Amino acid sequence: MKLVLASTSAYRRELLQRFNLPFEVARPDIDESPLPGEPPRSTAERLAIEKARAVAGNFADALIIGSDQVAAMGDIRFGKPGTVERAVAQLKQMSGQTVIFHTALALLNTTTGEAQIDVVPTEVRFRTLSDDEIVRYVEKERPLDCAGSAKSEGLGITLLDALSGDDPNALVGLPLIALARMLRHEGVALP
Repeated sequence: MKLVLASTSAYRRELLQRFNLPFEVARPDIDESPLPGEPPRSTAERLAIEKARAVAGNFADALIIGSDQVAAMGDIRFGKPGTVERAVAQLKQMSGQTVIFHTALALLNTTTGEAQIDVVPTEVRFRTLSDDEIVRYVEKERPLDCAGSAKSEGLGITLLDALSGDDPNALVGLPLIALARMLRHEGVALP
């Protein structure tokens, strides 16, 4: 059975390579906007399965991995900033605050049509950051394609006071512990 990652994220691709399994990458073409009144966790979950389903028609007898992450502080969501100015603004807003990163994972079996879905939250407590620290960080790491503007696997770890969650990989974008469990359920031998 073929393994397919329904994502063009370099971070997710790199994480999945840790399993040492052959896989293909497919670009899911979906609208990632939250629905009106939709909680962040629900948005992440919905988008993860939508991504998997968006590419499923191109693959028979495959296991399709969809994943999405929504960072939120109460009602405020932090997406991928896209620009230096937005990254700086996000980090100023998160300074001294706790942000929950909801990382959803879906594994769709195209043969049976059945999907396994899980959401792995990570609580991230940012330390109080000076404007100079924020600007220096954004200039050095350029986290413009990361929800919440901080790469915990890189220099972004220096912005944090604490992390709390079941899987540190979830914060990077793909909950590998949950994915390993799902793949084993589908008969994939790991390790």
